[in-house]
Amino acid sequence: MTTIADHDAYIAAAPEAFQPTLARLRAILGRALPEADEMVAYNMPGFRIGDSVVASYAAFSKQCGLYVLPSAITEHADEIAAAGLKTTKTGITFSLRRPIPDDLVERLARASATG
Repeated sequence: MTTIADHDAYIAAAPEAFQPTLARLRAILGRALPEADEMVAYNMPGFRIGDSVVASYAAFSKQCGLYVLPSAITEHADEIAAAGLKTTKTGITFSLRRPIPDDLVERLARASATG
């Protein structure tokens, strides 16, 4: 597997159908986390504040994922469920047919940053 150097490379290497969604996530996270630095860990793009990765995103064969701290998922569990999205302890998966709302991405990112 090729190592991904940065967010641009990750988005360019993702399935074409997901590229606009990934670019949108990157932009929303960048605006919501102005104090964060872009980084790549485990071949997944993310945003770090100090030594903590507070948000990251990924594309898979049939869905995308947004990853934040568990406290952010817990804090917004009702909104996530109302949007019909699936969660894990640190992630929310969504499809192109059922995308994650932009305002929810912002709230999750901010909640993750305050941790």
